[in-house]
Amino acid sequence: MISASREDTENLGRALAKQLRAGDIVLLDGPMGAGKSELARGIARGLGITGSVPSPSFTILNCYDRGTVPLYHFDWWRVGDESELYDIGAEEYMGGDGICLIEWFEKGPSLLPENALRIIIRPTGDEEREITLVPLGDFRDITL
Repeated sequence: MISASREDTENLGRALAKQLRAGDIVLLDGPMGAGKSELARGIARGLGITGSVPSPSFTILNCYDRGTVPLYHFDWWRVGDESELYDIGAEEYMGGDGICLIEWFEKGPSLLPENALRIIIRPTGDEEREITLVPLGDFRDITL
């Protein structure tokens, strides 16, 4: 899929939210500034979450429990060692009652499940992005 703007990326997230369900893990893959946080914001909005939805770059995890299902938005950019993720109990949020979004997931490979949805976001211009959905393991196909 092609997103021509930040608004398109957020709208894609809103549409995606309608197909996500509790226990789903979504891996957001893309370079800094690719639009991972815009997509996450769209997913949050699609789940009925209102208010500020900032990137959790400094907090590692933002929890939202006021939508149709809980949303756990991780950003592992600042994680120095995978043990830090175990120290904060990151694994306890995965596969449970909510949806987990994980930015910079490659920093915690042993925490990642076999079944997840990987979303690759690649800048192709100033505002334009190519967005690819890749089901991993037995994760169901998502069509938008």
